[in-house]
Amino acid sequence: MADDATKDTRKVEDLSFKEASVELEQIVRSLEAGDLELEESLERYSRGVELLKSLRERLANAEQKVRVLLDATDEDAPVTDTTAAPSTAYLDE
Repeated sequence: MADDATKDTRKVEDLSFKEASVELEQIVRSLEAGDLELEESLERYSRGVELLKSLRERLANAEQKVRVLLDATDEDAPVTDTTAAPSTAYLDE
């Protein structure tokens, strides 16, 4: 029998990343348990695919934002030219 606690009728885009990932985990568990009717399994599977697609897109967007921030940080960082610095190799001798 279907567990109404794992059914979420909200739109995927209205869920936070954490809510979507928790719901996806619940769907995976219910499908792995094998206790659902065929129709319910197909509905859950479809919802799971929708959630997974959204989660991957959000993760890709977050990774892109991090790359942009890192690139901006790298551009602002002062570049130190160490080629003119005295060698310290003699200190180990």
